[in-house]
Amino acid sequence: MLMLLLAMTACGFKLRGQISSLPFESIYISAPLGQSIGSDLERAIGAGTTTLVVHKLEQADAILQVIRSDNERRILSLSGGGRVREFELVYRLTTRLVDNQGLEISPDNHIVLTRILPFLNTQILAKQAEEKLLFENMQADAVQQLIWRLAALNPEK
Repeated sequence: MLMLLLAMTACGFKLRGQISSLPFESIYISAPLGQSIGSDLERAIGAGTTTLVVHKLEQADAILQVIRSDNERRILSLSGGGRVREFELVYRLTTRLVDNQGLEISPDNHIVLTRILPFLNTQILAKQAEEKLLFENMQADAVQQLIWRLAALNPEK
């Protein structure tokens, strides 16, 4: 068992979701005010990587610009009586990565996540809370996907 563990660590094996570093030492996050996406990205990068999140543009090797982060709810299906049966929840995140000179490192990066929310008129308050929780989970998933994409970049090319 010990030999298996040593062999797996020697080959660079890591559990899914563990990213040790991004291809730059420091990053500045530019996100819209009033949205939690900026603080979520800062927390995830600060806790999950060796990259330092800075609060001054001049100190950053890269600048992550959050262009768009929004939620959308669409009617997916109706009952025979014209009442909503299901909603489709859509979360969109668009970012761009530039260096401290403003040169593009990575073009616009689009992440779109969807979930289906069954709806009952008798459970309106519970469904509102469930919708909020689903949007929070989709944003957390989008942050993780974005970090994986940033980790895969090779800015020297």
